[in-house]
Formats: sequence, C-alpha cells, structure tokens
Amino acid sequence: MRAVLYHGFCEPLTVENVSDPTPASDGVVIEVKASGLCLSDWHGWMGHDKDIQQFPHVPGHELAGVVVGVGDEVLNVSMGDRVTVPFVCACGKCPQCAIGNQQVCDDQFQPGFTHWGSFAEFVAIGRADVNIVALPDEIEFVSAASLGCRFTTSFRAVVDQADVIPGQWVAVHGCGGVGLSAVMIASALGARVIAVDIAKPKLELAKGVGAHSVIDALDYKDVVEGIQQISDGGPHVSIDALGSTITSQNSIACLRKGGKHIQIGLLTGDESRQMVTMDTLISKELQVVGSHGMQAHRYPSMLKMVQEGLVSPQQLVGETISLDEVPSYLPAMSEFKSVGLTVIDRF
Repeated sequence: MRAVLYHGFCEPLTVENVSDPTPASDGVVIEVKASGLCLSDWHGWMGHDKDIQQFPHVPGHELAGVVVGVGDEVLNVSMGDRVTVPFVCACGKCPQCAIGNQQVCDDQFQPGFTHWGSFAEFVAIGRADVNIVALPDEIEFVSAASLGCRFTTSFRAVVDQADVIPGQWVAVHGCGGVGLSAVMIASALGARVIAVDIAKPKLELAKGVGAHSVIDALDYKDVVEGIQQISDGGPHVSIDALGSTITSQNSIACLRKGGKHIQIGLLTGDESRQMVTMDTLISKELQVVGSHGMQAHRYPSMLKMVQEGLVSPQQLVGETISLDEVPSYLPAMSEFKSVGLTVIDRF
C-alpha cells in the first residue's frame, strides 16, 4: 500500500510503498476513504507525543472507510461495513472502560501515535468490537473523517464535560478545527457563543457555523474584558480550543462566578505547566476540567445530531487534498494558516 511515513521526529515526510496490514485476531483492516489532517499529527511529527517510539511511522488518526479484513475473533464487525473509530481506542477490560470512560482507558492505543495510522490506503485497528463505530449511509466519508478527533473531542467537551444548556454564554478561544466544532455544537444546543481568534477568515467561518459574537484578539486591548462585556459579566463556560498560555489564562480569567473552564488544546514544553490564581478559583467557585477524546459508545448521540441536521460537520471542511500533498501540508500546520479542516480523500 501507499503510505505517508517519517523516519524520525521533524524528518522529511515521504510517500512510500509498504506492506499491506493484516487484521489481528480481534481486529480489522479498513480501506481508508478519508482521513483528517490534524494539529495533533503535527505535534506527533515534532516529537511532542511520547507515544511515538518506533520508526518509520505512519501518522493519521481521523479516519473513515470500509472494512476489508476481519479477524476470526471479531463478532460485531463485518466485511464491507462503513466505519470510523475514536482516536483513543480502548481495551474494554480495565477499570476505566468498566465505568464507561474508554477515552481514558488504562491500556489504550491510538492509531497514528502508538500504532501506524490512516495516512495510508489501509489501516489495521485492534479490539474491533470495542472500538469500531458504524457509519449511517447518509454520512459520506469526508464528513465522517471531519468528525475525527476534533469534532468528537469538542462534542464530549461541550455536551458531557461542560453540560452546556440553552441560554448559556460560551466562549471559545481559538477557531481551528476544535474551536469551530465547539462553536457549532454549543450553538446547536442553544448557547450564545463568543468565538475568539486572531484570524478574520476563521472568525467569519465561526459566524457561519453559529457564533453569536466574535472577537478579533488583535483588535482588543483586553480580550477578557471584551468577553465579559458581551456576555454580561462573563461566560458560563469557556473553552481553550487552541492550547497556549494566553488562551488558557484568558479562558479562566473571563469566567463569571460558578463558571467552568474546559481545556482541550494541548500545551507543550514549559507551557504545559500553567499557573492558576487559586484565590480567584476559590472566590468565584470556578471549575477547571480537562477533556480528552470521546468513547465509541457516545458516537450514536453525536451521529444522531448530524442525521437530524442540528450540526453539519461538512461545513467545517476547508479543503480536500491527496495523500501526495501531505508531506508539504503537515509541516506547515504550525503556521495556523488554514481555514477549516483539511481532509485527505485521494489515496
């Protein structure tokens, strides 16, 4: 099969011919029809993700496709099924899985990180009965890939972790794939969303997917004050969808009393150790909550919203590219120039 590989962190990416995967006894092989290009893939290539330990490596974790190989122990997945998978694949046996928290499984694996991923014609996924998610026929592959880690992570963050309800104010810091997904989902739930970014095209897209108001952080002397003015004292929920010192600190600082900060964006290096003003946290009774992926068993609720037209993930797709374009696209993701999601649909 053809696949994108790199042979070391920050080393050139190449498209090469490698052996086709075979299914494990409890796994499947998926012919990849679409795969999202995510900032997490860039983090992996840069060496920020310590789960990547062997080279050469094939990135890619936001995938949709068709099952073309099935292990002899698999019970619930069949040849020809249209499927996707969470980016955190669970074991189904550990204490976390037993209580439904497969997204923080103690024995998890992640395609594109711990294992070869979906920037390839085929990808092998283990523990299929726990992790494979069937796709409704009306959701085509590019839209399904756009659900990937960014939309699903945002869905869990907004719906399960933040418990957003109609009428609440929600601030979203950063309008990349995660942020735009959060804007769309929170708006669909009836929240009034304030989208924050430094790129006007991204803010325009945020308006198009449901933002009540937008803030260009370059135009505001005090972003926190601007958010609080728009939301009459601060949002009920604030989400750092980017992952930086500025966005995480602003997200916490802008909250009203009793507000909830959700951290989705990854912070690396020294930025991963953030200072939190504990007296503010206590006096305002704030909550600080992390959010990491989404369980396979929660997909039906999200897919139902898509089927009912409450959310339209295809609106978030900025462009589609071929596998051969990935080696130039992925390194450039650090520049944050793309608007919307980029999805590979030609292999």
